[in-house]
Amino acid sequence: MKNYDIIIIGAGSVGTPLALYLAKENLDVLVIDKKSSPGQGQNKKAIGGIRATHSDRSKILIAKKSLEIFSTWEEQTGEDIEWYEGGYSYPVFREKEEKSLKDLLKKQQEFGLNIKWLDKDEYLEHVPQIKSDNLIGSTYSPNDGSASPLKAVNSFYIKAEEEGAEFNFEETVEDIKVENGDFSEVITDKDRYSGKMVVNTAGAFGKEIGKMVNIEVPVQPDSHEAGITEAVERMFDPMVVDIREAENSANYYFYQHKTGQIVFCITPKPPIVGKNTKHTSKFLPQVSKRMLEIMPRLKNINVRRTWRGLYPMTPDGFPIVGETKEVGGFYNLAGMCGQGFMLGPGLGYYVTKDITGSITEEEKNILEDLSLYRDFSGSEALK
Repeated sequence: MKNYDIIIIGAGSVGTPLALYLAKENLDVLVIDKKSSPGQGQNKKAIGGIRATHSDRSKILIAKKSLEIFSTWEEQTGEDIEWYEGGYSYPVFREKEEKSLKDLLKKQQEFGLNIKWLDKDEYLEHVPQIKSDNLIGSTYSPNDGSASPLKAVNSFYIKAEEEGAEFNFEETVEDIKVENGDFSEVITDKDRYSGKMVVNTAGAFGKEIGKMVNIEVPVQPDSHEAGITEAVERMFDPMVVDIREAENSANYYFYQHKTGQIVFCITPKPPIVGKNTKHTSKFLPQVSKRMLEIMPRLKNINVRRTWRGLYPMTPDGFPIVGETKEVGGFYNLAGMCGQGFMLGPGLGYYVTKDITGSITEEEKNILEDLSLYRDFSGSEALK
């Protein structure tokens, strides 16, 4: 039986950067994934947005670390992952949203987020195509941005292999063995592997991995649809997030990628729970109507394709991070709530420090906010 320090289940947005950072610490790392290559689960269905504009300390600080990694990646490695620092914006058309976003702004600034309020005219300088009728203003975080999920995860994978991490693709985890209360080995459809720790980065299947060691991991996937247009000349920089609710949708958002395409997504209400990823005929008319209400200029741009991906949701909208009390050596890194791409590198950095024992008390507090044993009664304000 092959023995490793760390076995990671899932080579996606979270597991792959984690493998890189663990391998950099000279740990023997194995990553197992049932797909044929990295990022073939929900990673390739992510729209590429990366923001630290969250409502909670832990996610703000983790995402700030991710932004630092993404924004300097090409400089550090020479590999282009299509990073573009366009920023994020939350335009406001009603006093209700203005108050809630301005109240949240204080907390975001308290945790070091570079974000400010723009009045109507200031915002129109950044997004001149947006309809100015009833526009009050917008929050604006200039250091947020976007990148290519596929290029990024592939680059993390290449660098992880260079550092010595091993990846086994087209291999399915069937069971996890526990001896005397501690993790002992992973059994797949092809082999058995022992190790000191196993990390659950299985995304939408995180709950099923937890059941293998009799741990209840409260992750329930729901689905969101997205789409992409043809490439056009640069029109605007920041992601536009309209948080107003409408019929069958909680919010929607869109941005222009570095290569010119408009990428867009909608949050359905009520949630579409389950693992069905077949795209529908309802999505494009629904999201188009909402987008054109505030940016009519988009109407003549051709849509190239749409798709549907899974958001592994938790009851409160925050990830689940940390080693379990019941099974030593079983570490959850699950329930990213559709934000695995933007949180993955930052989590990889902090979790590596946690696993190797080099984490500071302040950094440990960040991860403790995301404990499996927390009170799940709260709710992320900017899901």
